[in-house]
Amino acid sequence: MNDTARYTIGELARRTGLSVKTIRFYSDTGVVPPTDRTAAGYRQYDVTAVSRLELVRTLRELGAGLDEVKRVLARETTLAQLAGAHLGLLEEQMRVLRTRRAVLRAVVKLDRTTEEVRLMQELAKMSDEERNRLIDEFWDEVSSEAGLNVSQEFTEWMRSAKPNLPDDPSTEQLEAWIELAELVQDEDFRETVRGLYREQSARRDAGEAMVEQDEAPKWWAITDEARTSVESGVAPDSAEARALVDRLIALATEQWKKPDTPEFRREMADHYEGHDSRLSRYWELLAVINDWPQHPVTDEATRWLAAALRASAQ
Repeated sequence: MNDTARYTIGELARRTGLSVKTIRFYSDTGVVPPTDRTAAGYRQYDVTAVSRLELVRTLRELGAGLDEVKRVLARETTLAQLAGAHLGLLEEQMRVLRTRRAVLRAVVKLDRTTEEVRLMQELAKMSDEERNRLIDEFWDEVSSEAGLNVSQEFTEWMRSAKPNLPDDPSTEQLEAWIELAELVQDEDFRETVRGLYREQSARRDAGEAMVEQDEAPKWWAITDEARTSVESGVAPDSAEARALVDRLIALATEQWKKPDTPEFRREMADHYEGHDSRLSRYWELLAVINDWPQHPVTDEATRWLAAALRASAQ
């Protein structure tokens, strides 16, 4: 580009892709003043004005206001400072949009009422402290029944798993939090968890040992393999299923100090048939929110284990 060349507004429009009206506006407001004028009074612009106009167009496309553009051109602020301010604003807007998208997806999926949608929006906007308080209140309420002989260590372990959304959560994580928050506020689910505490109390009164925290991965491994078996079409009465069930029974007999009998295998089958999938869903949702390894216990897997246990008890 010739440093001494001069360009009319029309030529400048063709070079930059901006309209004549827009360039005239920038010229009138002093953002890109003309370099000089012809004898007839027509504005002319040099290469510096062209570069200045291209910078203005870029800043405007990035969302900068006209006053901000003027400050950059006047060197009252730097490009880095302007970019940093707009980046922060954009990230906040994206966070809000992700929250709205998560709520709208849940609305489409669950077909909620207007009031329920309002509550879902409030759940999505909760702070870390508010989320933790909701989970603490849930565990406090379901484990507080008078006279229960329950392990305080077990309760503390259960409630220690908090939903920690990252600063930049994905839509999936936001959706998981909304579902988890609704789950722990569901009275029917709360009653199910209370039932588990009553069952644990009865077992402790009978002198049975409870599953220790470090033993949990062994049980997860069994249900993971059961789910894989279902997906692979393995029959519950096959030799492969029998081998997995034998490992399950070995864990159970060691845990509860009971002999391996057909009656005990049928008792374990009853246990898996009575499994409430929402209990597994609670931990699946926490895993999504906290980006933990997944160990989903599906209805199909528990029914398969129950059938395999009954087949092995013949």
